[in-house]
Amino acid sequence: MKLSKISGPAMFMYCVIAICVVISTICFALYYKGINSGGVILWTGVTAFTIMYHFWVRIIMGNVSKLFRKYVNYRQWWFREKKFEKSLYRLLRVKSWKDKALTYNPELFSLKERSLEELADTMTKAELDHWLNQIIAISTIFFSLIWGQLWIFLITAVAAMLFDGQFIVIQRFNRPRLVRILEKSKH
Repeated sequence: MKLSKISGPAMFMYCVIAICVVISTICFALYYKGINSGGVILWTGVTAFTIMYHFWVRIIMGNVSKLFRKYVNYRQWWFREKKFEKSLYRLLRVKSWKDKALTYNPELFSLKERSLEELADTMTKAELDHWLNQIIAISTIFFSLIWGQLWIFLITAVAAMLFDGQFIVIQRFNRPRLVRILEKSKH
């Protein structure tokens, strides 16, 4: 069995999760011992917990969505290029920044290890992962029902949605080009 090397972005996520677990645990322990310091300790803990939640859920959903992999492919309506997309990508200047985005598992997108068809389906699955993450990002707003301070959860939800949005845009930008190459190679 070949062990895959953990990518830099994956290692970064694991480190952020670990740091946030430590910070939130310390802050909550101090808070519940009565050391509050004007709410700073509680809100530092809540913010660290929320950041940890966002990263952790992305890892979990990336694995859960593997269950649906066989039902998702690049030919389905949702994953096909829409008429407005090319002009949107020009406006966002996707071509200039798409290669700078971090990839959790770069081996999944390797042309050396995957066929064009596998790569197109992998891009589709990655897009689905990020759409699911968008929905989950909104769920953190419900934490404000427990702790109040809607603004903290709203800011982290919007930041998480923007983070995932870039990957949706990249997948949707790259996949139609790959599909055109794939279709030409079949003829």
